[in-house]
Amino acid sequence: MGRLAVILGSSALGPGGEQIAVAAAEHGAAIVQRHAAADAYVLPHQIDHEANLRPLAEQGVDRVLAISSVGSLKPELPVGTLVCPDDFIALHLDHSIYDDARAHSAPSFDQELREEVIGAWAAGGQQPVDGGVYWQAIGPRFETPAEIRLMAAHADVVGMTVGAECVVAGELGLSYAALCMVDNLANGLGPDKPSIAELERDRAANAALLRDGLEAVLPRLGAVGR
Repeated sequence: MGRLAVILGSSALGPGGEQIAVAAAEHGAAIVQRHAAADAYVLPHQIDHEANLRPLAEQGVDRVLAISSVGSLKPELPVGTLVCPDDFIALHLDHSIYDDARAHSAPSFDQELREEVIGAWAAGGQQPVDGGVYWQAIGPRFETPAEIRLMAAHADVVGMTVGAECVVAGELGLSYAALCMVDNLANGLGPDKPSIAELERDRAANAALLRDGLEAVLPRLGAVGR
């Protein structure tokens, strides 16, 4: 088995984010900052997923654990909940590394890797929600309450990156699983409109959970292969 890569999302760019990256690197995992650096932040809809992922495939990586910040579409998934989705909706996506018939792929999260991640994370003391649907929105704005009502009828969490990233990873031959941290309630679920200040506050609080989780999980996943 080859090396594991950990893709860090916007949770790793705020306070406590550096410790998340250090925790992953100390166990030999390859690290990718999805949005680049905090001082050169790339908006979700502008991310070049192929540029992020292709070097991993060329460096012997065969498994990808994607850490993602999401909004909850369901009251029963409060801020601080970890969700390991088993499917996604991204109807608008046109992401593919191919411009021929090979683009007609059937993307999916890797079930075996999902089970490993859930088991390892639970053994480390945190139990992710097993399954759920991730809805990839276009972004970069927050969704309207009407859009959230539409999404909530079919999905559990909303983000702006994981669906596209999963498609490209699969085309590059990388097993891919996502672990989503609920950092905010989607627009209309809480008493107030979402704000960047509140989102950053909750991301900072959740960063410690992610750091501790990765420190416990990566030895069990065999970050440098086995």
